[in-house]
Amino acid sequence: MELESYRYIAIDGPIGAGKTSLATRLATLWGAQALLEQPEGNPFLAEFYRDAARHVFQTQTFFLLQRMGQLQAPLDPALAEGRFIADFMLEKNILFAQLTLAGDELALYDALHRQLQPQVRIPDLVIHLQAPPEVLQARIGARGIAMEQAISLDYLQRLSECYSHFFYHYEDAPVLTVNTEHLDPAHKDADLAILLQHIQEMHGKRAFLNHGG
Repeated sequence: MELESYRYIAIDGPIGAGKTSLATRLATLWGAQALLEQPEGNPFLAEFYRDAARHVFQTQTFFLLQRMGQLQAPLDPALAEGRFIADFMLEKNILFAQLTLAGDELALYDALHRQLQPQVRIPDLVIHLQAPPEVLQARIGARGIAMEQAISLDYLQRLSECYSHFFYHYEDAPVLTVNTEHLDPAHKDADLAILLQHIQEMHGKRAFLNHGG
């Protein structure tokens, strides 16, 4: 497909994979509206990183409602001709919930998610960013956000596996999986050109981009 045909692109993957940077660059390149996560707006997040078991339900519920509000823009008839680049999908809420919740809390969260999910638009393309957990951890450490420093390598490993499993079964939109260990399309022009070429040449529901260093 021609790049212009993709009016709504969602980028997702584990923390540290480069979602926000890539979404911002593509939005600037195409004059699109960037729909970016706003973790700093979640009043429970810092406490979640310190004591996940105690604050996980509040943290995940806030994110669900926040992201749901952000994803109303692609549904607005007044913006029907617009182009959108998001650095998240609504489905990530249930993915994180399954990783962090259990029992009655997970059942309640799942019911809430099922009520809200039909209200969002399906992307024309999903870009799934991934990198080895050790690389993700190093990037998280380098950016120096205090509340993120408690994220363990084990958590990143489990999160990466959850994303891989989710996208293996995801069928709603085409998925391009990109290994960002050695590829940095958000900051390197040559890598961006490689990514755009792969998007344009995609056929079918699955494609993979693994650029060696």
